Amino acid sequence: MEKIYNESAEHFDVNLGGKKIHPKKVSGRFRNYKNFTWLFWIGYILLPYLRWDGQQAILFDVPHRQFHLFSITVYPQDIWMLSFLLILLAMMLFGITAIAGRVFCGYFCFQTVWTDWFVQIERWIEGNPTQRKKLDAAPWGAVKIRKRLFKYFIWALISLITGITFVAYFTDAYQLWIDIFTLEAHLYVWVTLLTFFIGTFLFAGFMREQVCLWLCPYARIQSVMIDKDSILPTYDARRGEPRGKAKKGVIDAKYGDCIDCKVCVAVCPTGVDIRNSALQEGCIMCGVCIDACDDIMEKVDKPRGLIRYNSEKEIEGIDLPAVYKRPRVIVYAAISLFSIMAIVVGLLNIPPLATTIIHERQPLYAMMSNGSIRNSYTFKILNKTPEAVDIKISVEGIDGIVMKGVGETVTLKPNRLIPFNVQLEAMPDKVKDKKVPIYFTITGVDGDVKISERYENFFARP
Repeated sequence: MEKIYNESAEHFDVNLGGKKIHPKKVSGRFRNYKNFTWLFWIGYILLPYLRWDGQQAILFDVPHRQFHLFSITVYPQDIWMLSFLLILLAMMLFGITAIAGRVFCGYFCFQTVWTDWFVQIERWIEGNPTQRKKLDAAPWGAVKIRKRLFKYFIWALISLITGITFVAYFTDAYQLWIDIFTLEAHLYVWVTLLTFFIGTFLFAGFMREQVCLWLCPYARIQSVMIDKDSILPTYDARRGEPRGKAKKGVIDAKYGDCIDCKVCVAVCPTGVDIRNSALQEGCIMCGVCIDACDDIMEKVDKPRGLIRYNSEKEIEGIDLPAVYKRPRVIVYAAISLFSIMAIVVGLLNIPPLATTIIHERQPLYAMMSNGSIRNSYTFKILNKTPEAVDIKISVEGIDGIVMKGVGETVTLKPNRLIPFNVQLEAMPDKVKDKKVPIYFTITGVDGDVKISERYENFFARP
């Protein structure tokens, strides 16, 4: 198989930025799949404006160190779950790559999708590839300036929305628009917005496939995750070679099915010739070359599938093993399952309160006029629930110990950290050692949230 590929490929044509690629429009099932995945990113743009229980459904509230995900609020104390989420996403990417190659690049990657949008806009305004090339070569005149300005305006609008969307995940989305148009937004908003605006405009509008070739590490490490069982857009060289021109209804035994029309290259968004190899750095495995080739095969009365999603083994006539029998897929799946279980367990067991009790060190204790010993403590209680909670604090460990500075109940505001001070007083004859262990108990008072927490500290004496 490698021999056939090598004989059919004079060279691997990788665009290093010296020319602009104008992909030809194509229709077919894989092109439709790409269009369908746009819905995911459109959802990403609209999601910040969704409200849930009176607040933004998804919000990374950095000033208050909170992450709101619908009815779930995650705090820094629970950030360990983020590690498992990142592991899960990485394993999913590795697993998908092992099974079906760089389909993430071809269908879901934001660089691919935004570039696709920009190319579609360019096609609507400037015409087909031939017309666009003529416009590129034409001198600057009224028509060229008008078309380019209109195109850049639409690109800039999408870039602006992209930047605003990202910022909207970190602040109130509706208030953000007001702050921007009244020029009252914080400096970090303007910096982030400008960064995403410039990045989107340049990367999707001008660099395009060069981002994949030079900036994205995924294209360079894909070969580590792909093997002979991976399903990739593959040119069937056994069937297609040698290439030669053909006429409809005419069969020439000295040629294969490939008529060397180069339509597969013309429609490729990165300018790759899939016939050279199924595994190329520039190939994002989007499958539009399959749509183009199938259309040509139908026109010349030849079977579809000269280019198709297939593994190297299948092309060579070897049966593909079941996915669940592939060791690397099993490992990826096992790690993913463990990560999911860890996240679910963590979310189901997020405690309603996060409490810190600090014994004051200066002074460690104080002698009162009635002969008792006083110790002071600083409480910091974070209410992780979306509702106000009433709690009761009690202490035990020393007979006759008295707690002051706090009422019978303490009201904790929703999703807020409440600091307050507590003093404990005990008679010297009841405190047997220089440091006696004591136990604070925090319990909920009525309400729907069940709270019962116990914390150990100490009481000091001279």
